Amino acid sequence: MTKRIKIIYWIATIWLALGMLSTGLVQLLKAKEGQGGVNMITHLGYPVYLLTLLAVWKVLGVIALLIPKYPLVKEWAYSGFFFLVSGAIFSHLSMGDDMNDILPSLLLMFLTVVSWYSRPATRKMSAFPAAKASFRHSAAARAEKKIREQRVFGANS
Repeated sequence: MTKRIKIIYWIATIWLALGMLSTGLVQLLKAKEGQGGVNMITHLGYPVYLLTLLAVWKVLGVIALLIPKYPLVKEWAYSGFFFLVSGAIFSHLSMGDDMNDILPSLLLMFLTVVSWYSRPATRKMSAFPAAKASFRHSAAARAEKKIREQRVFGANS
């Protein structure tokens, strides 16, 4: 991984974390104004109690992205952020909202994708020996090995 990609990863990840944390706090405090606040949620047709659930998910997702290790949890956090933000974009589009309301969600979607795509190998699932070891012993890996052996030694093996 080049230094440029690392810089892109950390900039995208920090901005993503700040965006999710700030909207999560707005939702946790049930502020009326602001991105993801009570006024916006009710305008989109969702119940106010949903704010607490969204806020908790966002804060836990930010923690998962920023702490070292736990690549599976990071994958879940990225997936959760992707589904959360794509749902927000769809909700705004369904209500006919203007770009000023949709743009923050589009920005968070962009940051989610850039952060996920540029993450270092140590933050990916395949970077950990346990994941590799479990694949090596899986039925798919054994079948793949058998096919390679047949190609090398001929079909009579």
